[in-house]
Amino acid sequence: MAKNAPGEVVTGGGKAAVKKAATARKATPVKKAAVKKAAKGTAAAKAAVENAAAGKKAAPVKKKAESRTALVRRARRINRELAEVYPYAHPELDFDNSFQLVVATVLSAQTTDLRVNQTTPALFAKYPTPEDLAAANPEEVEEILRPCGFFRAKTKSVMGLSKALVENHGGEVPGRLEELVKLPGVGRKTAFVVLGNAFGRPGITVDTHFQRLVRRWEWTEQTDPDKIEAEIGTLFPKSDWTDLSHHVIWHGRRICHARKPACGACPIAPLCPAYGEGETDPEKAKKLLKYEKGGFPGQRLRPPQAYLDAGGKPAPPLGAG
Repeated sequence: MAKNAPGEVVTGGGKAAVKKAATARKATPVKKAAVKKAAKGTAAAKAAVENAAAGKKAAPVKKKAESRTALVRRARRINRELAEVYPYAHPELDFDNSFQLVVATVLSAQTTDLRVNQTTPALFAKYPTPEDLAAANPEEVEEILRPCGFFRAKTKSVMGLSKALVENHGGEVPGRLEELVKLPGVGRKTAFVVLGNAFGRPGITVDTHFQRLVRRWEWTEQTDPDKIEAEIGTLFPKSDWTDLSHHVIWHGRRICHARKPACGACPIAPLCPAYGEGETDPEKAKKLLKYEKGGFPGQRLRPPQAYLDAGGKPAPPLGAG
């Protein structure tokens, strides 16, 4: 009979059994975090420790659900924090009137606002009104819109909506959601951009940045834009909707990127459930910042003065640089 550790007695093939047991324990180490939780008396953590010692895969410990009240408070605090970071947030499409805005927003599908801003000066110089664009030669419009991508489909949309404005609205862009969404190429996202920024009527703009961030922040689990819009709308007063959209979209473009968010440079990191998905080192994160935060030109050729005062730079015209 041979003794192993204090309290252990091994019989028969003693030494071989001891060696095998020691090897098994070494191959399946117990994580310090699990041990720490177990010391606090957490049943789930204790089970994790036991499973790890036995070489079994531990079941994931469920995170405590956030109450509705806590979610609303956190969401509104994030919006307040972003409002301080981006007090100059604005639509990043150049426009002088509601017609230019609706056309530019339709053109922004599947391309950048910068590319649209570089393209629309020539378009609006040649076709300044709905009447002009509705009567244009499609091939000439296509040539102007070619840099925007999908230029044939976009030509059809902007000429179609221009014709609808002339025939059904006296050449004026309607200020009602139900009328805007009937225009060719105009969905709810485009309609809310126009309503919020040309008519001052609140709306939530659910673009790709908005969708990504509100899911990262666990404000919603929805994936359909209309359902996201409806669910997020319940977290905020209606008067906040337009500015909320700007704050979230700006943060998505500048810091909380799709592939590598700059977590280490994020002003709302303490409020973010997804902190750590991106670069957490502050110095490395700073190198990921875009536009005015990173010292680079923005999206607009003609940005508001507040943006310039904050250190933002105008974008270059098409073909420059």
